[in-house]
Amino acid sequence: MQRQVEPEILDRIDPSDPRARRSRSDLRRVNGLMGHRQLMARALSGSIDGARVVELGSGDGTLLLGVARRLAAPRAPVRALLIDRAQLLSAESHAAFVENGWHVDAVAADVHEWLRTAPRQMADVMIANLFLHHFPDAQLRELLHEASRRTRRFLALEPRRSPVATLGAAALRFVGCNDVTRHDARVSVRAGFRGRELSALWPASEGWRIAERRVGPFTHMFEARRAA
Repeated sequence: MQRQVEPEILDRIDPSDPRARRSRSDLRRVNGLMGHRQLMARALSGSIDGARVVELGSGDGTLLLGVARRLAAPRAPVRALLIDRAQLLSAESHAAFVENGWHVDAVAADVHEWLRTAPRQMADVMIANLFLHHFPDAQLRELLHEASRRTRRFLALEPRRSPVATLGAAALRFVGCNDVTRHDARVSVRAGFRGRELSALWPASEGWRIAERRVGPFTHMFEARRAA
């Protein structure tokens, strides 16, 4: 199964479209079914106090909010920056971040453009959830190169490209997901990852420790840590 990147409906319709709003709600359920909030919280546990966190392709910020709620209250405030083409962070979600000891800002920007102009080493950890698979390898190589210059740690949870994940995407009709979500899930699996495909796109350097593996039936995890 070779990677096949195709346009997703949610990327093309207006964020205020009722189908888009319903699909974002579906995605919150999908993240729950895939266990991504728990996986991300487990990966970040013990290293978040006072950290500078950047989420690429953050959507409405609810994934990271779910992570914040699962982590112990930080001894020093976490400073988080959410980057997405549209500013979808609600006042309620912003208030919930504050209650959990997180200071959060949201920036409406193209991720590629933002990465090219952001200061170097501006993040302790940079995360991406169900985002990297949107890009063909050439664009993804450039994105990861720019990210490597601006963070000490990079963590991504992506669709696993496998027959099991294909069946999982087809089964979303049985949990009430709408046509946008069902279409985009099938496309996402075909554009997902396996093996060490993301490792091959990360800049070659002795200064990074890289791990890449399957986590659960549907998820592919990639992590790069800068050596001390």
